[in-house]
Amino acid sequence: MIHHTRRLSLLSLGALLLPGLLACSGGTTGGFSSESTASSSSSGSGGAGTTSGNGGATGSGGTATTSTTGSGGGSTTATTGSGGGSTTATTSTSTTSTSSSSGAVLDKFSFFVTSVKAMKQLSNNAEGFGGDLRFGEVGQGAGLRGADKICTTIAEQSMPGSGVKQWRAFLSAVAGENGTQVDAIDRLGDGPWYDRLGRLVAANKADLMHDRPSSADPAIKNDLPNEDGVPNHAPDPGQGEVDNHDMLTGTNSLGKLFGPKSTCLDWTANAGNKPLEGKPHVGHSWPRFGGPPPGGLSNMANWMSSLDESGCAPGINLIEMGPPNPNSNTVGSGGGYGGIYCFASVP
Repeated sequence: MIHHTRRLSLLSLGALLLPGLLACSGGTTGGFSSESTASSSSSGSGGAGTTSGNGGATGSGGTATTSTTGSGGGSTTATTGSGGGSTTATTSTSTTSTSSSSGAVLDKFSFFVTSVKAMKQLSNNAEGFGGDLRFGEVGQGAGLRGADKICTTIAEQSMPGSGVKQWRAFLSAVAGENGTQVDAIDRLGDGPWYDRLGRLVAANKADLMHDRPSSADPAIKNDLPNEDGVPNHAPDPGQGEVDNHDMLTGTNSLGKLFGPKSTCLDWTANAGNKPLEGKPHVGHSWPRFGGPPPGGLSNMANWMSSLDESGCAPGINLIEMGPPNPNSNTVGSGGGYGGIYCFASVP
């Protein structure tokens, strides 16, 4: 009887001690463990980041880590506990990166000159689009909408995901979708704009209102780059420089409509009928002569307003042959291929 009483006392003592022993062992999952680790992380874009997941508490020898990253004004908090101690550090960041529809953060890329290879590819024509930029669009304002779609398509091909940046062609029109005049400068956002390699093209609209964008990176200021980030005067380094400076704008040096016959019927015509369609006004992606010619009739250095091309028909001429040929009726007779400038509304 005495032996049974002693055995029951020992069992009772074990029952009292066992929970404490388990609590000191660091947590269990299907068994005992001498060390445990728990972590959680999350990321946010465009605001303060938030934390999700299971935090995790640890005892002796344990480590718990929680990290949060926010893009565009988010915050980061890291907490580590070891043996019951903890340390917290917080930092704040702010960026202008753009997130694509897939959630990837895109590099700065918000300006380019459409290359001759891209215009040939999208037009499915060895001579390019000419003055008809509808690109499948119909109805009032189709020329501008189609040109915007050309910009978006080329941008997406160059940097997958960048099509979300709301691309606009730098083109003026006599009548847009609502039947009123459209000025190219009003189609843009506020800037800044960067080329495909992240170099500054212009910080704002005021910087665009010069012969050459006043704040542009010196490497590209006098030779605006295409969608590959290559200065367009020599798009293929293996072939040297070509005469390709004429870019369709229909725009004067203030960024506004040049005239009623300067837009190829608002970028819907390419028959080359000059009495009906007029002659497109162009700017120079690189300075032709470095300044105004005698008489000041046009400015051969201005990126958005330099001269009238020969007509609206498709045509590519990349060999130096002087000014536009009066006997021609194409967009490229004076050195070009009917290229356009593309700007995105966000960097």
